[in-house]
Amino acid sequence: MELLGLDEIRDLLGGISKQRATIIVGRKGFPDPLVTLKMGRVWEGKAVRAWIATNRPSPADED
Repeated sequence: MELLGLDEIRDLLGGISKQRATIIVGRKGFPDPLVTLKMGRVWEGKAVRAWIATNRPSPADED
């Protein structure tokens, strides 16, 4: 199982700012974290990747 923190999600979203990533992961419809630790929330990679594929255009689609 792939586990992702906010920094890994930022990377998957093209290196967006921490503030922007925090807004995105807080939106309705974004996968719920598996657990919240002292270091932060942890998500299942498969669920996050599926959400990104459905909800975020790839850079090639933005031309």
